[in-house]
Amino acid sequence: MRISEMTGKEVINLGDGARLGIVGECELTFDSYSGVIGGLILPKRKTVFNFLGDNQIVIIPWEAIKRIGDEVVIVDLNNAYERMYSS
Repeated sequence: MRISEMTGKEVINLGDGARLGIVGECELTFDSYSGVIGGLILPKRKTVFNFLGDNQIVIIPWEAIKRIGDEVVIVDLNNAYERMYSS
């Protein structure tokens, strides 16, 4: 799958059902030596309360992506962070 094919898909966290954003203005992080994708960086959803605030981001580790469907990307951020920090 190309990253362009993910454009327009909504990202939803499996643990709490939170809507994290829409893939479109995302960036990828990767290891420049191995070429392995590290994760997605999404701009945080704008709401009335943070409209005038600083731009915030959500970093989604690649291991947290569970399913990529026709309209949504399902991620499990809770378990991804546990794996990252429990080693």
